[in-house]
Amino acid sequence: MILITVKFTARPEYSDSWMSQVEAFTRATRAEPGNVFFEWSRSVENPDQYVLLEAFESADAGTVHVNSDHFRTAMAVLPKTIATKPQIIYVDTPSEGWSEMAELSPVED
Repeated sequence: MILITVKFTARPEYSDSWMSQVEAFTRATRAEPGNVFFEWSRSVENPDQYVLLEAFESADAGTVHVNSDHFRTAMAVLPKTIATKPQIIYVDTPSEGWSEMAELSPVED
């Protein structure tokens, strides 16, 4: 599995509409056969910053993703909405998806 984290800083005029800007890209990516997850979060410290956490079953699935029409479309549209070049962390891991956290479980009231 490949795990990718990308930090985007939106231009202030796009901060509040960011999720609508990436909606079609998000929907299309989530529908890809090799996609494990594709999740957005907004920073609580910087309202212009969004973090994308995505995973694909394999590097091959990631290659299919970056060669897709919806990826190319997003790469053509997003430059007008970002304030800085995105930062990325890419990890190839033997994991196959989510595992339960060992240190924390809910308790009964």
